[in-house]
Order: sequence, then structure tokens, then C-alpha cells
Amino acid sequence: MLAQRFAGLLPAMTTQEALESAAVASLGGRFALENWAVRPTCAPHHTASAVALVGGGSPPRPGEISLAHRGVLFLDELPEFPRAALEALREPLESGTITISRAAHRAEFPARFQLVAAMNPCPCGYLGSNLRACRCSPDQVSRYQGKLSGPLLDRIDLHVEVGSLAADELVNTPPGEASASIRDRVVKARNRAITRQGSTNQALEGQAIDAQCQLDPAAAKFLNTAAARLGWSGRGIHRCLKVARTIADLAGAATVQVTHVAEAVQYRRALKAAH
Repeated sequence: MLAQRFAGLLPAMTTQEALESAAVASLGGRFALENWAVRPTCAPHHTASAVALVGGGSPPRPGEISLAHRGVLFLDELPEFPRAALEALREPLESGTITISRAAHRAEFPARFQLVAAMNPCPCGYLGSNLRACRCSPDQVSRYQGKLSGPLLDRIDLHVEVGSLAADELVNTPPGEASASIRDRVVKARNRAITRQGSTNQALEGQAIDAQCQLDPAAAKFLNTAAARLGWSGRGIHRCLKVARTIADLAGAATVQVTHVAEAVQYRRALKAAH
């Protein structure tokens, strides 16, 4: 449900983005006039092949990651996807494009999508739950979680554990905040970033990350300690910095402070292990 609402939190498409999205949708035979300038949400089933997900064929045709260009790609039951399909996501998550080479053809499709993925903590789904006891062995949990490679997880910025709700919590919960008000905050934070550096925080690379994040000394020390303790890669540190910068923008803060870094670190926690 959260994933299906996600596209509604994103800023409105520019004309250029709408043209790109429509062009890819037309190649895939999915364009409809009523969907003009509506950010797509693609949710392929976990039995989808690598070709269906990434694209391919002869002549090459766009896959789900390109059909989700400028929108949301939702992968439910993430570990159940074929390993080859998941590993093929690594390049487009970095570059925003996918190149498909065949004997007689070579094609490059855009693939700048927002990846949202969901998975259970273990095969039975109850590891760490207060509702029922997990019946999986540590080996089963390890094998299940091991289907996701470190490099792929490294490229996912936010790792959020969504706990189970009891029946009374589901029934008696008051309405949550509307998507429109959250989108207003997102647009303001995005505009702050673009005004400051001419691009979104996600697009920052190399020295630009250090220049724009402007960590105060206490925040830098906190990040160094956390990165060393958690064994992060350089990519993981840079992604954490960009998330912290975005959290600061959402809060309207000029510099990235310890609280912003601490929240970003919380979003890169490892998967829950079996006992």
C-alpha cells in the first residue's frame, strides 16, 4: 500500500520528463493519453525474467525498469526474483540508463526510476514478530537473506523495518497525513537543493557531496565512527551523506547536523539476523 502511494509524493513531471516517459511507454506498447505526465508505477511479479525486468529481445525492447523511468519500480518479495534479474539492476541504479547488446542490435534505454522493494525478514515471515513465533532455522534465514548481494543492498539508500500491526491498531487507527501535504514538503526540500547546487541531492557525485553536505565537526565524527563500526563501503558513506543532506533540507537546515546524520545512519541498518 505504501509503495502504491509513493508516486503521489514525487514532484510533478516536467515536460521533458513527461516526453521521456511517454516515449518509453510507446516503445513498450503501454502509452495512453490519460497517463500523460503521470509518474508510472511498475510492479512486475517476482517470477519475471531478467529480460522482462531489464529489457532485451531482438530487436531490443525496454523492460520494466525503463517503463518505470521517472516513476516508481516496486519489487515485492525481493529475494524471490531471479538472482540474474536483481544483479542486472546494479548498473541502472548508478547510471540511470541500461544498455542492451545483441548480435545485430545495440540499444540504450533510460532507466532513472525510484526503486521501492519489500521483503519478509525470513521465509515464514515472522522473524522478530510479536504476533507469532518464527519457525525458520538460522540456516534458512541466512540462505533467504543471502539471495540479496551486498553490492545491491549498498545501492538501496533507505532500509526501513515495517513492523506487524495488531488487529485493534489496524481497525482503530485515525487517518494518516494526506499525500498532498507530504508532497508539498518534498517539493520545497527539492527546490532548496536545486537552488543551492543546481541539481537534486541524489545527483551529487565526488567532491560535490562534501561541498554541499557541509557537515559540522560533531556530525563528521559521528559518521566516521558509525561507518567504521558498520563496515560501510565508500558508496555506502556517500549515499548516507546524501540522505542526511536531504533530511536537513526537509527540516530547512542550512548545514547537516548530528541529528540528520544519525537519522540517515538508522536507515542503513543491516537485515535482522536469526537467533
